[in-house]
Amino acid sequence: MQFPAEPFRIKVVEPIKITTQEEREKLIKDAGYNIFSIPAESIYIDLLTDSGTAAMSDNQWAGLMLGDESYAGSKNYYHFENTVREIFGFKNIIPTHQGRVAENLLFSNILKKGDVVPSNIHFDTTRANIEYHGATALDCVIDEGLDPSNPHPFKGNMDIEKLEAAIQKYGKERIPVIMITITNNSGGGQPVSMANIRQVSDVAHKYGIPFFFDACRFAENCYFIKEREREFRQKSVLEIAQELFSYGDGCTMSAKKDGLVNIGGFLAMNDDEWAQRITNMLILIEGFKTYGGLAGRDLEAIARGLKEVLDENYLRFRINQTRYLGEMLDEQGIPIVKPVGGHAVYIDAKRFVPHIPPEQFPGQAIVVELYRRAGIRAVEIGSLMMAKKDPTTGENIPPKLELVRLAIPRRVYTNMHMQYVAEALGEIYRDREKLRGFEIEYEPEFLRHFTARLRPVGNE
Repeated sequence: MQFPAEPFRIKVVEPIKITTQEEREKLIKDAGYNIFSIPAESIYIDLLTDSGTAAMSDNQWAGLMLGDESYAGSKNYYHFENTVREIFGFKNIIPTHQGRVAENLLFSNILKKGDVVPSNIHFDTTRANIEYHGATALDCVIDEGLDPSNPHPFKGNMDIEKLEAAIQKYGKERIPVIMITITNNSGGGQPVSMANIRQVSDVAHKYGIPFFFDACRFAENCYFIKEREREFRQKSVLEIAQELFSYGDGCTMSAKKDGLVNIGGFLAMNDDEWAQRITNMLILIEGFKTYGGLAGRDLEAIARGLKEVLDENYLRFRINQTRYLGEMLDEQGIPIVKPVGGHAVYIDAKRFVPHIPPEQFPGQAIVVELYRRAGIRAVEIGSLMMAKKDPTTGENIPPKLELVRLAIPRRVYTNMHMQYVAEALGEIYRDREKLRGFEIEYEPEFLRHFTARLRPVGNE
């Protein structure tokens, strides 16, 4: 039986506010057509992100009551540290209040202007943290990962020839770290194979370059390895994770994804010198090394969540619920990234609204209409979020992929909610020729999609 039945039952419910289309049209206009500026209480189904939006278990809530709020040496920290070390295997564990702080701490200590950081595809905060330090975030994903319709089972893989070429071009001295994102969020939530991770590790260590993971969806990636790589079909997800991380030198982690919590993250590594420098900076900006900007109860929730996320009944449902939504969209002819990824379904905006050019943000046109018509919040991952500045002309270079991400919060929505999303998108797709593009009224220097204001093309 393939239907993704929930491996849990509902103990507490939260009412959802129902708004009218007229109310939503005013809200989105007042927000400058930026979905990030809509109050959450005016959203019916929120698929903006899977980060920090999970429903915690009764076990995690019970753990909150055991919070030790000692400034130094909280017992929850040691539970957290032991759990992270058991799964990830790295020597030094540094807690942070979320993943982008882990990125900032790492890059602030190892990057200098002119450096280059190769990855499969860097996500927005990682790219911004790298570029903020005057370095280049270089994407080296395989070509299949840039083709939404290609059925390759591991479209998150890094292209080894591109990686080797980058090292030859820039020199290993300008590459302080190689990173790989699991799963590859910007490319459709696509997994990376263990075979590819071994290859990247071999290249990194051949040149003496540290190899780090952006590990925020590690459990989902490991489940795909179990499904799709014959060698691992009889291995547990924990065993797969332990082998995967054994090929690296460290990781950044937003526990707000596969930690099943609402806040928290960490930075882990084997290098003692890096860890000492980063810990000193952590104390300056986040807090003492045994809490890192978190309460003891939060550390306890992460420790328990990291174990729960490895449960294969949970992962089977998680992956299949996402796949279920993708299949419902595909049956209506809606163009999506295939195969469906782990945490989200990605709509191919180029094929959905081919009449809207990249400079008018086709993905944002779909996002705005989805909220206006159905009260559903999604997010654009295309020219608004991922465009790069040409260093010579200053013009924006659009990314190869123009996507809309429907990120599914963990253990939050039922399959009936997924059916509602599919029906709403089907209606919009049938009226797609009526959609209009957008232009920018205001944008900040970094991460413009969070606070930019837009207006429909043609509006005075």
